[in-house]
This record gives sequence, C-alpha cells and structure tokens, in this order.
Amino acid sequence: MNDEPKPDRAGNERGCVECHTMSCYRKEKRLPDGCLSEAIGREQLDQSLEFYRGDGIDAKIARAAAEVEGLYYGKLTRAEEIVTFARRIGAKKIGLATCVGLAGEARVFAKILEANGFEPFSALCKAGAVDKSDIGLDEELKLKPGSHESLCNPVLQARVMNEKPTDLNVVIGLCVGHDSLFAKHSDAPVTTLIVKDRVLGHNPAAALYTTGSYYKRLLEPGREL
Repeated sequence: MNDEPKPDRAGNERGCVECHTMSCYRKEKRLPDGCLSEAIGREQLDQSLEFYRGDGIDAKIARAAAEVEGLYYGKLTRAEEIVTFARRIGAKKIGLATCVGLAGEARVFAKILEANGFEPFSALCKAGAVDKSDIGLDEELKLKPGSHESLCNPVLQARVMNEKPTDLNVVIGLCVGHDSLFAKHSDAPVTTLIVKDRVLGHNPAAALYTTGSYYKRLLEPGREL
C-alpha cells in the first residue's frame, strides 16, 4: 500500500488528509515523500516554533494546551478542559459568545465557570436587535418573512467583549461563518465549547461517520444544496 500523499482527481494537493502513516506523530517510520513536515522547510518551521517559546501569549497558550492534553487526555469533558486551560493561561473574565438557541447551555456553563472562580460575561448573537433587512437581506431569506428577525452580530459580540476586556472567549453554537467573524474580531484567544448542528444535535461528526449509509449524499459530486 502506497501511503504517500496524492493529489485529487483535479490535480490539487490535499495535504495531510491523504497520509495514512502519520509518521509525524511518533516518527516510528520514515516520513513519506511529499510529507508536509519536510516540505515546509527548516526556516518556516523555526519561525513557527518561535511563537511557542518565551513568555508571550502564544507560548502560554501552547504550553497550557499541551499540559491539558498530557494530564487529562480522555479524562475530562470539553467543559472541564476549558476550565483547566483557562486557569493555566491566567484567565479570569471569560466571554461566552452564544447563539440565542443555546442560551440555556450558556447559562449552565456560566454557572460552572462561577463555581470555579471565574467571571463569565455573555453576549447573545442577536445583541443589537437589528433586522436582517438592514444589511440588505431579502425578506424571503428570513425564517419568517414579513416579520422582524434580528441578524446575528458576531462582530458586535467580539467588540463588546474586547471592551470589558475578557481574557478568554468561548464560542457556544455560533452559526457557520458567524463563528469565523467572531474569532477574527476577538482580541482575546477563542476556543469552542459547542459546534452547532441543528440536525444532528450539535454533533457534526455524526454526518462523517455515516457517509456510508444515512449521509452518503454528502459524497455525491456536484450535488447542489
């Protein structure tokens, strides 16, 4: 079996997803030809490592993340991992950027943070209560056309948290794309507690696990949604 990374049918390089040896992890086997670990070059690798050394925030985050993985791998829930990670980076005020549909989950997580000595501050995606039509969205694209329907405002969520300021922000179910905007505009580091998937009970990996059965349509080329 040839485990070397291969281009797709269109000739595009797909990177590490095509590798089956994963030699970069334990280095128990030679790195396959075309391996990203060798292709990036020593200079680029050294430049990335500089972010993880010293006392800067990137170095603090990298070490804290590695410690949480090394000490608690398979032992803590995601909520607990966020708590212990936050402690290790010295965070005190924790921002919760939550979808209005997961406000209940955000309330529970806020209680968990308070019980562990943190100061949670939350901002709903609908903060500002601005109708979607104000940014040019057609009425027929609303869930309920003809009614007020507030747009999600992840930039505002981030800016409000920047003003506090928060030390760490946690995404709780923001929509695809809205989470991107929030992370882009957040001054504080961002991590995720819940990834929204309304169909699969917020477990998007289930679609990947069932591409051989229930969700085989995901593999149909050129399928229009």
